[in-house]
Amino acid sequence: MILVLFGPPGAGKGTQAQFIVETLHIPQISTGDILRAAVKNNTSLGVVAKQIMESGGLVPDEVVLGIVRERIVLDDCVDGFILDGFPRTIPQADGLATILSSLGLGIHHVISLDIDNGLIVRRLSGRRTCPTCGK
Repeated sequence: MILVLFGPPGAGKGTQAQFIVETLHIPQISTGDILRAAVKNNTSLGVVAKQIMESGGLVPDEVVLGIVRERIVLDDCVDGFILDGFPRTIPQADGLATILSSLGLGIHHVISLDIDNGLIVRRLSGRRTCPTCGK
């Protein structure tokens, strides 16, 4: 089963994704996490992404899509996966559709978390940490 999970920061995407992971036994794929992993592991796309990020640029959709493709073809995704907050743009959605189609796959469900803006502010305010000491 392939799921896409959307929602603003603080909506509880991570919490809901973890529940789905534990229930369906499929991996949660966060583009931020796999992008950092690609950079850390010096993959060819990770090297490109690192150069762009170090120069202050945004990683282009083609690179992000390539990293997503590399991740979803791994063995742990054979029974499906959850895309957490991806795609973010129409070009990313089109690219994802092309990738999934080329693999004979499709999205089964899209889950959009809707939450009150005041609650988002309260939740995110509680996440603040000191950049010096980490508290």
